[in-house]
Amino acid sequence: MHRLFIANRGEIAARIIKTAQALGVETVLAVSEADTRSLATELADKTTLVGPAPATASYLNKDAVLKAAVESKADALHPGFGFLSENAEFAQMVIDAGITWVGPVPESIRLMGNKAQARNAAVAAGVPTLKGSEGVLDPDGDTRALAEDIGFPLVVKASAGGGGRGIRLVESADELLETIDIARAEAGAAFGDDALYMERFVTHARHVEVQILGDGNTYIHLGDRDCSMQRRQQKVIEEAPAPSIPEHVREVIHSSSVELARRTGYKGAGTVEFLYDPAQETAAFIEMNTRLQVEHPVTEFITGIDIVAEQLRIADGKGLSLTQDDVSFDGHAIEVRVNAEDPANNFMPSPGTITGLHWPTGGGIRVDTGFAQGGVVAPFYDSMLAKLIVHAPDRASAIEKMSSALSELEITGVKTTVPLLRLLIERSEFASVEHYSAFIENTDLEMEKL
Repeated sequence: MHRLFIANRGEIAARIIKTAQALGVETVLAVSEADTRSLATELADKTTLVGPAPATASYLNKDAVLKAAVESKADALHPGFGFLSENAEFAQMVIDAGITWVGPVPESIRLMGNKAQARNAAVAAGVPTLKGSEGVLDPDGDTRALAEDIGFPLVVKASAGGGGRGIRLVESADELLETIDIARAEAGAAFGDDALYMERFVTHARHVEVQILGDGNTYIHLGDRDCSMQRRQQKVIEEAPAPSIPEHVREVIHSSSVELARRTGYKGAGTVEFLYDPAQETAAFIEMNTRLQVEHPVTEFITGIDIVAEQLRIADGKGLSLTQDDVSFDGHAIEVRVNAEDPANNFMPSPGTITGLHWPTGGGIRVDTGFAQGGVVAPFYDSMLAKLIVHAPDRASAIEKMSSALSELEITGVKTTVPLLRLLIERSEFASVEHYSAFIENTDLEMEKL
């Protein structure tokens, strides 16, 4: 691999550039008209315009991105996360153009993108799953009897959904058929596929996930993460390892995630996501993400392994640089996502110019960002400004370090979620691991006062 085309923007583009350059790989960055002066453009060896500011006309425009990659004479393409990273059609287009796709093969993306098929693959690999329908719901089948067998409450999910999208809660049999009709219409409109499946609903569930790497011959895990502090099913705080998980559960999710990767011939970095039920001390498969995760830095901190470097090695045909025996875990890491949103005003996006910026510094502190002072936060994209990550010998020390780092962090010119992050990291429920994926929605945090 000599020249890497990066089909993304912001902090993840900057992060990929740094590893590629450290490996001696030249970088070419795709940019929209809104990103021509971004921090990532300063870091990249070369940049190329892929279209106007709206994502649909640039970063999501498959033909424009591929054309730019071909014209740049790149021999590999890294999609980052979001945008086209889990688009099997685009992955195949890249491969057909003679460019190496840094990610799993299109067949793996397609399999895991269909959540009903992914669930069946998980069952076959011995991954624990929630009680639910086998495959998609038959529109003419006896859905009520199936639901009664699963038990209420349950969730109806879009087979083509994922990332917290396309999910409807059903509290009782009276709501079932109407909810299915609504969910089917929503799924068809959002994903172009109205297929649904059902699963048991877990009250006060935590979100736990396992990082895996595979090269077609060797398959390993890099431990687990907890991403339970969420808002509207979007992660806010992530940490590694997942706290307060019984060791027998940890062993099961690690081994079964590796087995799922092995059985599906997975190549690249992937994340197997689970719902953890604290009351029952059980974990159950949700989905597998076939890309680099936003929260990968917490795993890198506790393992010392550069996940992007391993992605590039695997894509280049060199295979993993390590085996499971080479993986060890040190301390605890916590990450917070800093967004340009106003938590006191219903998380209204806050585009604008960053007039002042001071990142915390010191040992065990990492900042992944795509912005510098004077940078413009455009209204066209995800609102994440940066990820602040800390590492310490244990969880209590990591919480203390994150609290200190957040107090040092200063951003002016745009509203940010920093006040909310400061509040959450100091909540007793977070310290005692009593938070869960709907904690923010179900708790009066008095955000209007932030």
